[in-house]
Amino acid sequence: MPTDTRSSEPAPIIFKAVVSAIDDVALVRLPEDASERLPSRGQVAVHASVAVHASMAGHDFETVVEPDGRRGHWIRVDKALRQGARISPGDSTEVTLRVAADWPEPDVPDDLATALAEAPAKIRDVWEDITPMARWEWVRWVQATPNPETRQRRVEVSMSKMDGGKRRPCCFDLASCTDPNLAKGGKLRDP
Repeated sequence: MPTDTRSSEPAPIIFKAVVSAIDDVALVRLPEDASERLPSRGQVAVHASVAVHASMAGHDFETVVEPDGRRGHWIRVDKALRQGARISPGDSTEVTLRVAADWPEPDVPDDLATALAEAPAKIRDVWEDITPMARWEWVRWVQATPNPETRQRRVEVSMSKMDGGKRRPCCFDLASCTDPNLAKGGKLRDP
């Protein structure tokens, strides 16, 4: 009897792109065909590799690919990644993405982390029990506004919703670009 040699793991998504910048943030925009191969128009956890040339070993990292609000995606290229991969804005890169089964933990902003630390055990238990993907959604929702008063209100509402047993924020477009420094109207700005 023949053995099924098909892998259940999706093929890697490989593409070439130029590192661009919006203000002081370096990023890589996924080409349309690469973005279409992702399983969601929202955030997607990936194992990634970036190389300046296909012949060079890539710099491996885990990240969450962000939606651009236009049915596409982008990846932040922070200082550590730029140094590790020896890339800068304007450089052409080869990127390899593999969709990850497990999500990395998000960097929880100080205001949300403080509220969680000071919250009753019931709220902290909800936070610990939800998936890393759900924690990413709470972080995105809190950070999606440039207005400090709105942000503080979102932290308060987050605590209230989790106190009521809610596991995810509601009523925001998961496919929009939620970085208030990079987005306008929920769409990633042009460089």
